[in-house]
Amino acid sequence: MPHWPTVPQEHWERASKMRRDVTNAERVLWRALRRDQLGVTFRRQHPIGPYIADFVCMESRLTIELDGGGHCEPDQIEYDKTRDEYLKSCGFHVYRISNHDVLTNLDGTTREIVRLLSGKE
Repeated sequence: MPHWPTVPQEHWERASKMRRDVTNAERVLWRALRRDQLGVTFRRQHPIGPYIADFVCMESRLTIELDGGGHCEPDQIEYDKTRDEYLKSCGFHVYRISNHDVLTNLDGTTREIVRLLSGKE
């Protein structure tokens, strides 16, 4: 049962497909986030309104967005800005990190996530 009744069914289906077709960086980060390892519960590929968050902690209102090389393109930058503004308007903090950073500095990435979860901006 969706927690966002205004989210169209096709978004839930797309999110389910995205959970099956993960990138290497998503797989690595999910191993660090799942099963309450950081003291909170994360969901992956979870619809929020018209968007699907890569990772979200509902209780802390934190979304984590992994960015590959395509996020440097002008159209994608504008899309991400609009998306981030929407998520922020829903009360979420958006943490963007590159796939490269996850793959080369997982410890630093998880430390930053813990810092954000503690409410230290």
